[in-house]
Amino acid sequence: MGCHHTRTPRRTVSDLESISSAYQTLLGMIEQVEPRIAQATRQELADQRASLKLIASENYASLPVLATMGTWLSDKYAEGTVGHRFYAGCQNVDTVEAVAAEHARELFGAEYAYVQPHSGIDANLTAYWAILAHKIESPALAEFGAKGVAELSEADWETLRHRFGDQRLLGMSLDAGGHLTHGFRPNVSGKMFHQRSYGTDPETQLLDYDALAAQAREFKPLILVAGYSAYPRRVNFAKMREIADEVGAVLMVDMAHFAGLVAGKVFTGDEDPVPHAHVVTTTTHKSLRGPRGGMVLATEEFAPSVDRGCPLVLGGPLSHVMAAKAVALAEARTAEFRTYAATVADNAKALAEGLLRRGVSLVTGGTDNHIVLMDVRSFGLTGRQAEAALLDSGIVTNRNAVPNDPNGAWYTTGVRLGTPALTSRGFTPSDMDAVADMIAGVLTATTPTTTAAGQPSKAKYELTDDARSRSLAEAERLLNLHPLYPGFEV
Repeated sequence: MGCHHTRTPRRTVSDLESISSAYQTLLGMIEQVEPRIAQATRQELADQRASLKLIASENYASLPVLATMGTWLSDKYAEGTVGHRFYAGCQNVDTVEAVAAEHARELFGAEYAYVQPHSGIDANLTAYWAILAHKIESPALAEFGAKGVAELSEADWETLRHRFGDQRLLGMSLDAGGHLTHGFRPNVSGKMFHQRSYGTDPETQLLDYDALAAQAREFKPLILVAGYSAYPRRVNFAKMREIADEVGAVLMVDMAHFAGLVAGKVFTGDEDPVPHAHVVTTTTHKSLRGPRGGMVLATEEFAPSVDRGCPLVLGGPLSHVMAAKAVALAEARTAEFRTYAATVADNAKALAEGLLRRGVSLVTGGTDNHIVLMDVRSFGLTGRQAEAALLDSGIVTNRNAVPNDPNGAWYTTGVRLGTPALTSRGFTPSDMDAVADMIAGVLTATTPTTTAAGQPSKAKYELTDDARSRSLAEAERLLNLHPLYPGFEV
């Protein structure tokens, strides 16, 4: 790591009183203009404080990260890159972007970092188009690269797609745990490419690298996408790179969900995607605990193409959010963050073990990352019913498909749980066992209602008042033990 190793400052009572006063002043200013927005903002904090957040893609950013977003950096247009902007007066944005990229490179050991994407989807689109642009400009396609991407005709694109093997992408299927941007047909990624999906072993529900390699040999993708949003196990990225190299594919890893575990050195060696992938994308919230945004890491080979994310895919960067990314990435370079990341994984394991002891079925039989994926068929419920019943009981989750899900992507058969947010509040493995007891109790006390046709409903349900009350009381007890932003009041 570089010399700019930043420690998260500890807050004194006096500090918190001053910070609270500042936020109260800001909300008072907003209230004078549009009181409904001020009220919704206050209520959001109250709601987040009053529920057990187990949504795997959500977290709590620090007060410094939140404060960084609310500045006049929001007012500056800065299309282009550091030192090469299409607007004058961008010297401070240059500093912001350069610092954020520096922290990202040092934190992840990446050769290059691009911090402009507004979201994970933007990061993936930037990566896809950068890979295509890089290939277009390769010596084998020099006659097209000489034109420039913007000057290519439709006939040129058709020729290029054919030369790229019909512009093929191989990504993880949604029901196996992949993301919609990994080639899901209704998503733009599924329209950009001739797409196929790989799944998991029908018996173990784990990735089968031999089967994946055979599929890659047959399909010969231009891009092999690794990474997940609902797969509760680690991935061997060294093996993924071997598969990509064998078929001449670019290995792109979407680590949006587990970036915090990579930053915190929970995933190392073959489980760290950065040394093995050509291009890595991520969000900066989720387990990384920063502002909502995206980022692309790449080898030097792909850096020039990624660096043209604007104007290829993106418009003006959000300078205030890039600044908040820099602050969050600085926080992630601390020893405290490494402890946090390790506890995220420990808490997920404790939650999984607690659920298994209480008879709850889990996809893959457990977890070794931050995700626990329940299969709620044994309770006679759909994922939608389970999600709603848990929400009624003070537990915020999201329904999610399981492999070969009989209920599809809307009703689902699964519920996804994640531990990053509760870990940020200070929850421990023993607390997670109590949470597992709450979840099992609520689901046991929930039954589907019967439709007019005499069939069990996929959406409506009944939950006993006693079970709901017990869960809400236990949630209140745990939340009081681990307050959110303790000492901070608005």
